[in-house]
Amino acid sequence: MKLSQRFAILLGLGSIAIFCYGMVLFLPKENAELNKMFEHSHDEDAFDKNHDVLSNQDGKLHVNSLTLPNKLHSNDALADNANIKDASQRRKIDEIAKDHLAAIEEANRVLSMKAQIEADKAKILQQEHEKMLNQLAQAGSYKVEPYDYKRGEPKDPSILEKRNAIKEMMKFAWDGYKKHAWGSNELRPVSLRKHSANIFGSANTGATIVDALDTLYIMGLIDEFDDAKKWVHESLDMNSRTDISVFEVNIRFIGGLLSAYFLSGDPIFMNQAKSIADKLSPAFNSPSGIPYALVNPITGKTKNWGWASGGCSVLSEFGSLHLEFSMLTRITGDKSYLDKVLKIREILKKMDKPNGLYFNYINPKTGAWGQRHASVGALGDSFYEYLLKTWLLSGKTDHTAKEMYDSAVKAIESNMIKKSPGGLTYIGEYKNSRVEPKMGHLTCFAGGMFALGAKYADDEKHYLDLAAEITHTCHESYERTPLKIGPEAFGFTGNEAVAVRANEKYYILRPEVIESYFIMWRITKDPKYRQWGWEAAQAINKHCRVESGFSGIKNVYEEKPQYDDVQQSFLLAETFKYLYLLFSDDDLISLDEWVFNTEAHPFPVVR
Repeated sequence: MKLSQRFAILLGLGSIAIFCYGMVLFLPKENAELNKMFEHSHDEDAFDKNHDVLSNQDGKLHVNSLTLPNKLHSNDALADNANIKDASQRRKIDEIAKDHLAAIEEANRVLSMKAQIEADKAKILQQEHEKMLNQLAQAGSYKVEPYDYKRGEPKDPSILEKRNAIKEMMKFAWDGYKKHAWGSNELRPVSLRKHSANIFGSANTGATIVDALDTLYIMGLIDEFDDAKKWVHESLDMNSRTDISVFEVNIRFIGGLLSAYFLSGDPIFMNQAKSIADKLSPAFNSPSGIPYALVNPITGKTKNWGWASGGCSVLSEFGSLHLEFSMLTRITGDKSYLDKVLKIREILKKMDKPNGLYFNYINPKTGAWGQRHASVGALGDSFYEYLLKTWLLSGKTDHTAKEMYDSAVKAIESNMIKKSPGGLTYIGEYKNSRVEPKMGHLTCFAGGMFALGAKYADDEKHYLDLAAEITHTCHESYERTPLKIGPEAFGFTGNEAVAVRANEKYYILRPEVIESYFIMWRITKDPKYRQWGWEAAQAINKHCRVESGFSGIKNVYEEKPQYDDVQQSFLLAETFKYLYLLFSDDDLISLDEWVFNTEAHPFPVVR
């Protein structure tokens, strides 16, 4: 019998016992009789002062000593107190009191049993925690062999041609960055200048170089990979004087370096990943154990985003550290990395979840929820992704992660997944018990997530169908623009799957829709996903390609694009990688052997 089943049985028995106790305690006839007998008590002041038959002290139920003297073992004392002379009445009081005492004893037994159950659950969770720590720590001498990237070549000439076209787009973006922004975080491909978002801090930390490492390797661009490796060895230093984003640095830098290590076997990448992770460690020093969003890598000072619900940490950020930190423990043998993220999980598992939902904000000082908002897009997305992928990465042994994923998906489906008047399935934003009929481009990864988890769900067909419906909706958001490129967000009132607000009409080279095409193709082999992916690749190449790279677009509904002049690092890390793998055979980064982090950096499954 599974442990969870034993818990359920024990809790059920406990509930029955408490119910029985309540029936005895509050039985109208007997209590009315008892009250009637006490109406003529000569010691009314003492009785009124101690009128409660029961009290609750130290988590246990007790009989009030003045109301029922000496726990009713002395009938004479009871008779004196109540001035009851009739023997039959005394016997009836004694019987009722004994019933009450028996119920109290049973209730105390149940309370003790429930406390023991909770203690056992905590002990088991801690044992699982220690087991995972020890298993991964034992792999401290873990070594990798270089991965054979010369695989996955499709036999169909038309598919091979498409794959080569994606490879050319990647090289064009890389060459532009190398020529005009080498060592900086990103390229401005129109003005041919360097660019850096505030998430990377003030230093030139080569975000594009680190983010692109594994894509270069997988595509067989080995000369370019070697140039990037040399820069990482000689120049990479997370030495920003301003704050850096723990989440972004984790998924792009630590994730990119770890993936490069697992693919190439070069310890340079492992050492750099560990060094950067150590600079993020002060973020975890909060009263609750929930990490802060920002850390200064030089001073170690931490804080949260000013906009995040009164100083809260963001679910998608602190909930998307597990894959990388567990891999650090795996390759270094240092338990501290996995320990940090397991503590986050323990906190989330214990928290009350109204309607089963995880809200987007948690206060790191109090450990309490912030605003009652939930999202599978911005602020929430990759937390759910990491629950499923943590289980997959563990070789399907981390059952706590899978249980949390399954319950989260059920809550999402019950509360947030809707059907539009036009028949499009979408995942809305949950705000204060209402669902906003809008979906973000970021949310479009969920089609792939549901498909990836469908094989292991109670109803595989249901979740595959749901994945297909969501992916179809996201494809419609592309199809309904003149450029055939989807907007940042789109609504379902009036013109469906179309952006309404001006600040939602942009496209910044995001990968999420193409990510779902890739996973849906790998799992279903429906050729439409390759066709949709090719249409998206052609649209990006036609409308986003500029003189020395690719730029985001300010409004996808204008036929003549206006550029934002930023080549995001995730274009090279995710968008081009997913397109390349979409047109490769399944043995290149097999989904059975590798798990992608939320920046598309693949990690090998633990065996």
